[in-house]
Amino acid sequence: MGETVSGLGNSVTVVALPLIAVVGLDAGSTAVGLLTAAVWLPWLLVGLPAGAWVDRRRKRPLMIACDLTAAAALVSVPAAAWLDALTFQQLVVVALVCGTAAVCFDTAYHAYIRFVLDGRDLLEGNAKLQGSAAATQVAGPGVAGLLAQALGAVTALVADAVTFLVSAVCLRRIGVVEPDRDPDAERTSLRRQIAEGLRFVGRDRYLRPMVTWGAVTNLALMGYQAVQVVFLVRTVGLNPGMVGLLLTSGSAGAIVGALVATRISRRFGTARGLLLLQLTTSPFVLLLPMTTAGPGLLLFATGSFLVGFGISVANIVVGTFRQTYCPPHLLGRVVATAMMINHSTIPLGSLLGGVLGDAVGYRPAMWIMTGVVAPSWLILVMSPMRSMRDLPQARKPEHAHVKG
Repeated sequence: MGETVSGLGNSVTVVALPLIAVVGLDAGSTAVGLLTAAVWLPWLLVGLPAGAWVDRRRKRPLMIACDLTAAAALVSVPAAAWLDALTFQQLVVVALVCGTAAVCFDTAYHAYIRFVLDGRDLLEGNAKLQGSAAATQVAGPGVAGLLAQALGAVTALVADAVTFLVSAVCLRRIGVVEPDRDPDAERTSLRRQIAEGLRFVGRDRYLRPMVTWGAVTNLALMGYQAVQVVFLVRTVGLNPGMVGLLLTSGSAGAIVGALVATRISRRFGTARGLLLLQLTTSPFVLLLPMTTAGPGLLLFATGSFLVGFGISVANIVVGTFRQTYCPPHLLGRVVATAMMINHSTIPLGSLLGGVLGDAVGYRPAMWIMTGVVAPSWLILVMSPMRSMRDLPQARKPEHAHVKG
């Protein structure tokens, strides 16, 4: 519940801050792009040290502190607006603070859930959480728009801040006792701990291809997503309402994927199911650049739905694998390392997609970027997973410790 409400708050924030910049401060597209980048920038700036720091701390109090920090930052915006002192620079700072809080919250959450659920329930629990995350991604933009329409874009951030307070209260009510922290962790330098996380991911024959696949896929996904709105409006000729409806198809696929991920993993195995899903869903992304007006819109809806379905199942399987496979004392660093690498390609993909759209046209740019997504499953096939039914539940003892 806490993670879901916090996720809804993050989804609303990503939309509400640009709305305030455009409506309240008359910001242009470059400024909005900078504001959006500020939300993701903390993954590059503090992602790795955050992972090592989270491993030294109790997770639940840290997540509560992150929620309270985000709430306070968001409330500062309407407070400044009511005092007629709101500036674009403040919005950037708020985006950076909320982004940093999200980095620490997400890293701690992925490590903490291992203490809340045992191994047997972990896959199903992750599936439910992934489904709720997809639902918040569907609802977040709509909620932000409704709040902005009803209350004004600035005042809507008060309601947004409330979602983080609700999340903090929900987390406070969890009664799971975390294990004692490793006393040696405090005596180990932060730089050494970061290096341990990097080496663990870089040398592992399962995690390395998973992270590589995630980075390549995110690069291409963000590349075509940076172009798709302009493509649908200017090339296909759709109105904003129809564009919004089509864009929900990917999140709808993610929700369905979360609902059936556990059954797919049990039926085919975690490794085999992951490969089969990527093989059978990723190529459908090529339907997107084929989109035309009228019945041709079904191509976009079908492609987005199936890609969202496949990515959702993959996120659940990979996330559960990390939680059961990694030693507990390294989990925060491994999660932060993987997410930092995966998120680092998001701004690059957005920039690349935008440049391609202006240089070669929107439909050709869609073909180029979706052409990278379609065969991305080959990265996973070239790993040891191709000959396995299930991913290992734990690392072999002789490799479980990464020497500094």
